[in-house]
Amino acid sequence: MTGSWNILGYALLGGILPAVVWLIFWLQEDRKRPEPRRLILRTFIFGMIAVFLVVPFQKSVDSIFPGVGLIAFLLWAILEEGFKLGAAYFGGLKSREDNEPIDPLIYMITAALGFVALENSLFIATPLLDNNSAMGVVTGNMRFIGASLLHTFSSSIIGIALGLSFYKKHVRAWYTLIAFVLAVSFHSIFNLTISLNQAKTVYAFGAVWLGIIAVIFFFEKIKTVAPEK
Repeated sequence: MTGSWNILGYALLGGILPAVVWLIFWLQEDRKRPEPRRLILRTFIFGMIAVFLVVPFQKSVDSIFPGVGLIAFLLWAILEEGFKLGAAYFGGLKSREDNEPIDPLIYMITAALGFVALENSLFIATPLLDNNSAMGVVTGNMRFIGASLLHTFSSSIIGIALGLSFYKKHVRAWYTLIAFVLAVSFHSIFNLTISLNQAKTVYAFGAVWLGIIAVIFFFEKIKTVAPEK
């Protein structure tokens, strides 16, 4: 029993630490007027909780659409993007501290990394509990560069839309809806690609890295967004 708890501790450490590293990196974009640490922590924790909330729904999808298929991947992506958005909303988006265009992007990324932290921990724990430590290390490394960036990028799409429309309340809902569709589409295509055609995994990872570069560009763009006169 003690060994199992130790394994779970190592898995949590292996899942949370890389996510925190990424979070520190992205928070540097908001170092001039940073968000309160309590809201960042709350959003991160809510992102972790979202994993537990989404799993029962994904199991229901599995039972209705057994096997691997486009509909299943689409529904999984909708659930994950929806719960991450919910985590960001209740974590910081609805607070008074969400008071400048860059803030929604920060909260969306924070929620995504909280989600990644626990999801990666669960993926790492499985091979460790089967006494396959080598596979656990490989899984952790792969998800560090793959799933972590996927979730960050897909949530960033929504955060970017919220940032660009920060002072355009009349169209903000449309921006958010379109961004949500784009996030779900990219998420679904990524998962479908690496699951059905592993030979094209490198292209899927490349697309995610290009997306992350785009996010860095949009961070600078959103910093220049000003109220409409």
